[in-house]
Amino acid sequence: MSTNMTMLRDKMAEKHISNEAMAKKIGVDASTFYRKMKSDGTNFTVGQMHKIVEVLGLTSEEAALIFLW
Repeated sequence: MSTNMTMLRDKMAEKHISNEAMAKKIGVDASTFYRKMKSDGTNFTVGQMHKIVEVLGLTSEEAALIFLW
């Protein structure tokens, strides 16, 4: 299972949240976040996914489209 990276990046851009800002908000180092993004999000933990959903204010449907790709 991978992450719909295009939709995730679009939602981050829509909310004006940079990779660095998202990393800080979910409690990981920016370089770690970049690696997770580069690996198509397959290395995000469930907790990190929940935090991303919260930070971006995603609906259940949007979260499913992004993380259950």
